[in-house]
Amino acid sequence: MSYEQFAYLYDRLMNDVPYDKWIELIKKAASDYKVDGANLLDLACGTGELAIRLSQAGFQVTGVDLSEDMLSVAQAKTMEAGESIFYLEQDMSQLEGLPVFDLVCICCDSINYLQTEEEVVNTFNSVYEHLDERGLFIFDVHSLYKMNHLFINQTYAVNDEDVSLIWQCYEGDYPNSVEHDLSFFQLDEKTDMYFRYDELHLQRTYSVEQYREWLEQTGFAILKVEADFSDGPIEDHAERIFFYCKKK
Repeated sequence: MSYEQFAYLYDRLMNDVPYDKWIELIKKAASDYKVDGANLLDLACGTGELAIRLSQAGFQVTGVDLSEDMLSVAQAKTMEAGESIFYLEQDMSQLEGLPVFDLVCICCDSINYLQTEEEVVNTFNSVYEHLDERGLFIFDVHSLYKMNHLFINQTYAVNDEDVSLIWQCYEGDYPNSVEHDLSFFQLDEKTDMYFRYDELHLQRTYSVEQYREWLEQTGFAILKVEADFSDGPIEDHAERIFFYCKKK
């Protein structure tokens, strides 16, 4: 799934995403699990918002994304921030030509954009091949509860002076999947007219047990599973599940 026009509006429309919580989570995990070095791979890096903040936090960051448009935005933001980040356009389930990393992160439920079980397993294999023997793999996914009860048949909207978004969610073709039907209305200052752009984004998730099974089959040891940026037990209504893994 590749972002197109949404890439250039993403930061405006998603300005409430708690990026600082991801940064603190990653920094704490690197300290807790004594990850040597600071060479970090940010998979599905999007507009580079996390990559830039991780670079500012002292990590040496490589960003990978499937969307050329997202990477274009990321590159411009990185130059403006004065950071040095290497970006690559690749599919995270088919990584090629990369070194090994001390830390690999897939944040903001990006794994849920993979539509088949094979793609998820291939992504875990790609990460395994590019993770140092003492390295740490962190990723998060939407919970079954969020996918089936907070997305399906819901409509969300953002209304600003020069851009608006209508975001409708429908049940997908696969179990525990959702179709995000996005309609943007952006003001063209030259013509004083609004132009409409439509995109369809697909997401799919699985049970915690299924992710565990795939990770263990790949060769990962699961260090911890938690939810919603909390280290307490996973509640029934948890929305975001985090996995921390190392090689066995």
